Amino acid sequence: MDNPLLDFRGLPRFAEFAVAHVTPAIESLLAENRAVVAQVASASTPPTWDNFVQPLEDAGEKLSRAWGQVAHLNAVKNSPELREVYNALLPKLTEFYTEMAQNEALYRRYKELAASAEFARLDAAQQRIVGNELRDFRLGGAELAAPAKERFKAVQEELANLAARFEQNVLDATDAYGLVIDDASRLAGLPQDQIEAARAEAERAGVGGWRFTLHAPSYLPALQYADDRELRATLYRAYVTRASEFGPAEHDNTALLRRILELRQEEARVLGYGNYAEVSLVPKMAQTPAEVLEFLRELARKARPYAQRDLAELQQFGRGLGFAEVAAWDVAYLSEKLRKARYDFSDQEVKEYFPEDRVIAGMFRVVETIFGIHIRETAAPVWHDTVRFFEIEEAGRPVGQFYLDLYARPHKRGGAWMDDAINRRSTGQGTQRPVTYLTCNFSAPVGGRPALFTHDEVLTLFHEFGHGLHQLLTEIDHLGASGLANVEWDAVELPSQFMENFCWEWDVLKHMTARVDIGTPLPRALFDKMLAARNFQSGLQMLRQLEFSLFDFLVHGDYDPAGDLTPLGMLERVRQEVAVLMPPEFNRFPNTFTHIFASGYAAGYYSYKWAEVLSADAYSLFEELGALSPEAGRRFRGEVLARGGSRPALSSFVAFRGRPPRIDALLRHNGMTSA
Repeated sequence: MDNPLLDFRGLPRFAEFAVAHVTPAIESLLAENRAVVAQVASASTPPTWDNFVQPLEDAGEKLSRAWGQVAHLNAVKNSPELREVYNALLPKLTEFYTEMAQNEALYRRYKELAASAEFARLDAAQQRIVGNELRDFRLGGAELAAPAKERFKAVQEELANLAARFEQNVLDATDAYGLVIDDASRLAGLPQDQIEAARAEAERAGVGGWRFTLHAPSYLPALQYADDRELRATLYRAYVTRASEFGPAEHDNTALLRRILELRQEEARVLGYGNYAEVSLVPKMAQTPAEVLEFLRELARKARPYAQRDLAELQQFGRGLGFAEVAAWDVAYLSEKLRKARYDFSDQEVKEYFPEDRVIAGMFRVVETIFGIHIRETAAPVWHDTVRFFEIEEAGRPVGQFYLDLYARPHKRGGAWMDDAINRRSTGQGTQRPVTYLTCNFSAPVGGRPALFTHDEVLTLFHEFGHGLHQLLTEIDHLGASGLANVEWDAVELPSQFMENFCWEWDVLKHMTARVDIGTPLPRALFDKMLAARNFQSGLQMLRQLEFSLFDFLVHGDYDPAGDLTPLGMLERVRQEVAVLMPPEFNRFPNTFTHIFASGYAAGYYSYKWAEVLSADAYSLFEELGALSPEAGRRFRGEVLARGGSRPALSSFVAFRGRPPRIDALLRHNGMTSA
């Protein structure tokens, strides 16, 4: 156990981690997995769960847990040394998993198990796991001829490397930028805590004045509040041209994303599909590309009139303030002023009521009430001294544990996400409890005050906690269906978006707010203003998400890598179809679209809207029975969260709601109904 990555007895040993541990651990586990594969694939006895599937799961879990720690640290504590090792090992892991997916002997053994009398004795989760394994063998190229298999394998390895480079380029381009302001008058309009944060950032960088970065806690408030239009324009241009030809060539993702699309299309053709969008849908709820496109375009048709109204109001308001035209770097600034004028409150005013500890306690109160659990903070080895650790219990028994890493910092990937550290399963020693990472990029405490969150950041926190609860409250004891495993990708956002709804409930917010200076809760009058403004510019916001979703789906479906139309040209075509607010020509959004070029959302970004239909409709039961209804919570936990991937997501939804999903609640929540 000298190597902490090879210790699977409990929590990760982050305090003892060293880059030197990575290569020997991963190479050892790869060798162990290959040995197990060879043994079970060549066995002469008929395959059963215990002598075939279980040994593969046992060995595979060790590898995924060890590599999961490495990948996590590469995202939250990136360093040149770790990146070098990560990039060197990634092709070896890709090669192994491709070998597994194409192993004809394994494939035959799974088919033999599925056709045996033993299969009928398996429980529903086990049968679904076997069925999904057979599907994944087909998608992994197991049925291809030898030359095609080799090419497919090479494609997978190159794609893995390109995705890693894409994400690293975005991180490096973001970290490399800093705008130093030495004239205090240019900071007019910025909240005091943002000015203090910019001063602290300058001190950290060893420069004078105030330093602004492209990390969200620095960039977003500057766009929203800074009166200096030139400052906003400079930061906007730097942000939307990251990882493009406008910056250092070594960070430019233009060629990478085109190559990624080219390889994905080749993968689809090798597997016998017309395009990568068709491949992507095989394990999802949606059945055909036409179904997805009609869904997105129907939403766009319904949202467009509201978006046109939103834009017209913003332009009229801007003209009243002397803006002849509303540029991209003016949108957040004027929107904040318009909201302030219309609803008589600002994000900054609301933020004063959301100190970190109060928010977290209020969030825990919600899930403790509706799901019957208890959460307490405890200690564990962590990767940064600001990371917190919590345990979930029910009736005195352990349920799961999670890490909470809230603040933005250099060498940490942007955005917010949940990932698993340990998954629930049944072992010879009992039930292995799940452990997750919950990661955000909020502003850290500054000036002796606690961290303060905007309401949007509170929504983000609830969103990621919803993902975490899906993983932590599973009751499935088989790795292949536990938590998020084998949940259709276009359903994984259901619990996360569901949790966001509680952030609009008075009985929730009054218990999770305390003004940072005097401790008074959020006033009801201010909450009513927030509620009135809930759908402020909802049309523009929905069209923006639909623009991303359509671009993603069409660039993986209709885009021809050998044609004249570039991915950026495809995005322009989508904007002409659905958008009402056009960004400037130099905007290079695809170059930082890590969701689809460096993550699992390729031809699946539509999942956010698809799952939003499910989540809004699911929450409508809580609107009927009461926002903190234990009865509604028991049903949601038992039929959705607990079931994991043991059955189709639609079956879980129908079991919970008693009927198929409807779009009505989503439109109502977005203020897009005649009522």
